[in-house]
Amino acid sequence: MKNMKEYFATGDLFARHNGIELDDIGPGRARASMKIEPYHFNGAGTVHGGAIFTLADYAFAAASNSHGRLAMGINTSVNFVKAALKGTLYADAVEQSKGAKLASYSVMITDDAGDVVAIFQGMVYRKKESILPAE
Repeated sequence: MKNMKEYFATGDLFARHNGIELDDIGPGRARASMKIEPYHFNGAGTVHGGAIFTLADYAFAAASNSHGRLAMGINTSVNFVKAALKGTLYADAVEQSKGAKLASYSVMITDDAGDVVAIFQGMVYRKKESILPAE
């Protein structure tokens, strides 16, 4: 999984730009985190939904590609259940089902207290291509 972690840590420039880090990855699962910074806030003074979605989507991408096959998101949804105001947010993605072509994932976004901030669901189409070059 070292190559997989390097692939996501360096390959996703948008996540890096937003301060998102890949903390852990394994077959069908991933954990990412984002330290809340001033640029993450919306006009209401809470973390922007787009920032939370980006964190969840990154963990979703890592988990769904963790088997080494290119997986592309085809459907996602997110429910925001608590405002985030400070600290660090965590996204834990877990594979719920995996077939030859489709796979489904759930992502729980929590804060430092362990409270759920958002719940994300995503489905991918699993392509035939490998995401890592042959060694």
